[in-house]
Amino acid sequence: MEELTRRERIIKVLSETKHPLTVDEIARALGIDVRERRTIYEDLSHISKSIRRRSGGKLQLFMVPPQCANCGYVFKDIKRLKKPSKCPRCKSERILPPRFIIK
Repeated sequence: MEELTRRERIIKVLSETKHPLTVDEIARALGIDVRERRTIYEDLSHISKSIRRRSGGKLQLFMVPPQCANCGYVFKDIKRLKKPSKCPRCKSERILPPRFIIK
């Protein structure tokens, strides 16, 4: 049996979950060191494009945007997939990370 690539394993985890997962939860599910967050964010960016193309638009990667735990500010207009470092409204660094799911 073929081994799945890391990206294929991420797709499998996000397709089978019932609720959106953070990058840390994805890393734990795959047995990847959570310090490799940047790699997983890069993989998610690539996965977003490839699953839409492969499924003919039937599947998409959805992101629940990051949110400030202090004031509730929602980061709707982020360009790159990553967790922001601080809130533009209250300057708090208590940011809830983005969560992802494939539907």
